[in-house]
Amino acid sequence: MRSMTEPIIDNSLPTAATRGVISFANVAARYDGGVEVLSDVSFNINSHSFYFLTGASGAGKTTLLRLIYHLLPQSRGQIKLFGKNTSGMTRDALSELRRKMAIVFQEYSLISHLSVFDNVALPLRVRGTSESYAKKLVTRTLQWVGLSQYADALPLNLSGGQQQRVAVARAIITQPEILLADEPTGNLDDASAAKLMELFIQMNKSFGTAIILATHSQKLLDTYPFPRIKIAEHKLMFENARGTAAPRPTKSEPASKSAAPAATKAAPAAVKKEKSYFTDLSVNLEKEFASLAGNKEDE
Repeated sequence: MRSMTEPIIDNSLPTAATRGVISFANVAARYDGGVEVLSDVSFNINSHSFYFLTGASGAGKTTLLRLIYHLLPQSRGQIKLFGKNTSGMTRDALSELRRKMAIVFQEYSLISHLSVFDNVALPLRVRGTSESYAKKLVTRTLQWVGLSQYADALPLNLSGGQQQRVAVARAIITQPEILLADEPTGNLDDASAAKLMELFIQMNKSFGTAIILATHSQKLLDTYPFPRIKIAEHKLMFENARGTAAPRPTKSEPASKSAAPAATKAAPAAVKKEKSYFTDLSVNLEKEFASLAGNKEDE
């Protein structure tokens, strides 16, 4: 298993629309001048990617997600998002980059006095989206996550799995290019975790969203054949879906199909075998978004 002092090259199967979205070069992080939590972290991740983020408690998984989302500044090294060096960026410029990202937490982070509808609509309203357009988009999104009947409910009246799906709906409503999920299934039973995972998979498949999902769940790792980024002893290691060291790509550009590990190639087929929880909704959210966006000027 190789230490990631050299860049991890994203080996997801490329598509015509694949592009680099996250790049770290020799990045380190520490809190309050203490020892480095992460050291010499280097990797490149493309759109259309799906990675599990693993490691022991306290290894630095949340720290890595915070670095990507820029909730924590790096102590050294360079971070690029969507090809832009974030060092020295103004607060407004960073805010613009964050508009292309979303983060989902284990504890849901919903606003308890707002309805499910209003929680999901919040990112749109913050951006000044018209209420008529927001209403249509939230309605479609709640249908997609299977919660349209709970639009007027308060979060505390929902189950844990339902609350987490509300959090996902709120995250995807802006069609982020990067989704960071910090132990999103940690408080869920197996059935709710499976439903949530299908949401993430469909989001990755429909929108090309790059997803990094932190987890402790061996069952998730065994069930879903996605490559892994493992943190141990302040370093990052790259593994294929079987949990073994992935072959080192020979080029720095997106890997060719021949470079992708067999488990990654098998991922679409393995996922297709799962019974789709959302099949009977007959909703293609990507087309709905495009349709609504085309009619936005008429609102």
